[in-house]
Amino acid sequence: MASTANRPLRLSPTPTWISLWFFLSSLFVLWDVSYLLLRPRSMVGGDLHWIWKPYALYATIDHVRLYGLRAWESKDGFPSAQALMNIVETALNWCYLFTRHISPSPISPLLGFTAAVMTLSKTVLYGLQDYFCGWCSSGHNPASTFIVLYLFPNVKCGPLMTPLLRLWVVMPAAIVVFLGRELASSLSVATEARRSKTV
Repeated sequence: MASTANRPLRLSPTPTWISLWFFLSSLFVLWDVSYLLLRPRSMVGGDLHWIWKPYALYATIDHVRLYGLRAWESKDGFPSAQALMNIVETALNWCYLFTRHISPSPISPLLGFTAAVMTLSKTVLYGLQDYFCGWCSSGHNPASTFIVLYLFPNVKCGPLMTPLLRLWVVMPAAIVVFLGRELASSLSVATEARRSKTV
C-alpha cells in the first residue's frame, strides 16, 4: 500500500469571498487598531492625524465609546482593550489565510470560524454597549446622521471601507454559518470513521 504521508493535503473548496473578506477586513482593522493605540497623535490636531483623516468625522458621531476625544480624556480602557483584541482577531484571519492557501492544514476552518465569531461578537457588542448605556456614544446624533454615518457609513468614509463597514455583521455571520457547517461535517465524518473502526 502506497504511503499517503507525502501527498499534499487537499482541503474542501472554500468560496473566494471568505478569503477576500479576511484579507480586506484585516487591512481595515489594522488601520483602526493603529488609530486607537496611537491616540492622541492619531486624533484631530495630532501630528499623525493625516493618516486617519476620515476619523475626524466619525469621532463626532461616536464621541464617547471609541474614537472621540471624550473617550481619550476620560481614560476609558475599552478602546485600547478592544484594539488589542482586534490584533488577535487579525492574527487569526492571517492564520486562516496561511493554512488555507499557503500551507494547507485541516485546522484552517477552525481558525476562520474563530476569527469570524470574534468579528461578529465584537460588532454586536458595540451596538449592545451603546444600547445599554442609553445611546451614550451615539444618542446625540440626529436620526438621519445616526443611520447614514453610524449604522451604514457613507462614502465620506472612503470608497474601500464603505462596502466593508456595511457588512461587519453580514459577512462574519455568513462565514460562521459556512465554516460551522464544514466543521460539523468534518466532525461527523470523524465520528463515523471512529465507529467503523470499533465495529
